Amino acid sequence: MPSDTNRQDADTLAGATVELHPLLAQHAPELLRAAADGELWKLKVTVVPGPETVDAYIDKALAGRRAGSVMPFVIVRRDDGQVVGSARFWKIDRSNRKLEIGHTWLSASAQRTGINTEAKYLLLRHAFEAMECVRVQFTTDELNEKSRAAILCIGATQEGIVRHERIMPDGRKRNSVRFSIIDSEWAGVKAMLLARMGRVP
Repeated sequence: MPSDTNRQDADTLAGATVELHPLLAQHAPELLRAAADGELWKLKVTVVPGPETVDAYIDKALAGRRAGSVMPFVIVRRDDGQVVGSARFWKIDRSNRKLEIGHTWLSASAQRTGINTEAKYLLLRHAFEAMECVRVQFTTDELNEKSRAAILCIGATQEGIVRHERIMPDGRKRNSVRFSIIDSEWAGVKAMLLARMGRVP
């Protein structure tokens, strides 16, 4: 990855309808407001911050950023400036030029609006074009059919199921599905995503 990646880590990723801003501690109230739209912290197949967990959620993300292994963002809708969710690069492996896009969630009212597609496009573009990644991976709960379908729809390839990959807050031993996009596939994925968003490659 380029030597100036640390500078790039602080950049806002801007699109036509959303912007991804670096996560800050002061985003806690806005994240809670976004998660309250659908009471997303009650979901069993993902981890979304709630009133009692938001501070630890942010602290862990910021600790990862200080360690250089995480780049966390809030997703901001441009037309009204509202935070509608979060996403991050994590498991950043600079020597092997790979990372994972994860911890992605959106307010209930922001789902199925095109926001997820553009947010993923911005993250992928930054990963492959600014950070010069050779691999970007995604991992989701085997039970999360909606997430699995969404990852396939952005052009990722399913690689397999990792058994008992993590333990969820309720104690369930989760099987996870692993997907990836590699550098040789990015041009085609980029063209597909731009066409989906109604833009000319």
